[in-house]
Amino acid sequence: MSPLPTATLRTHRTVLGPLSLAATDDALVLCAFDEPEQAQARLARGKLAAVEGGGANLAQRRLVDEARRELDAYLDGRSRAFTVTSDLRLATPFSRATVARLGELLPYGSTATYGELASLLGRPRAARAVGTALGANPLCVVLPCHRVVGAGGRLTGYAGGVTAKRYLLDLESERAEAS
Repeated sequence: MSPLPTATLRTHRTVLGPLSLAATDDALVLCAFDEPEQAQARLARGKLAAVEGGGANLAQRRLVDEARRELDAYLDGRSRAFTVTSDLRLATPFSRATVARLGELLPYGSTATYGELASLLGRPRAARAVGTALGANPLCVVLPCHRVVGAGGRLTGYAGGVTAKRYLLDLESERAEAS
């Protein structure tokens, strides 16, 4: 049996709290509010071996560093988008189909309810499934699941918690109005 492909795993401290970042040689595969053990388990389920410390290769380290820089710029309000190459291999097929279109369907500074997003995705009766898919988003912040709110605009269902979701929505709202 051949060894699993690897992914560099790092913790990045942000204003939202620590984020686990992981990258393969080709793409960022994880940006999550997971504890290191949770992140390792998620990578293992995706058939990737987590490498920490000095064992990471240069391509993986570069992608993690690029993600860190872009996250910092985004969270400081200096950037509105992510260009780091990303891969949704850790998502289920339905979650992949749901979160892959978030940036397109919900531009910077906008929000939609779970039901509205389900309708935009052509699945108007799948609001709960959409919520579950967003809850499993392996690329939080990078793929903006924080832009989806509960009915009536309630802040619900964000892996980083309501405070992080409020921070992101306020940041985007303020920056969108300033332009």
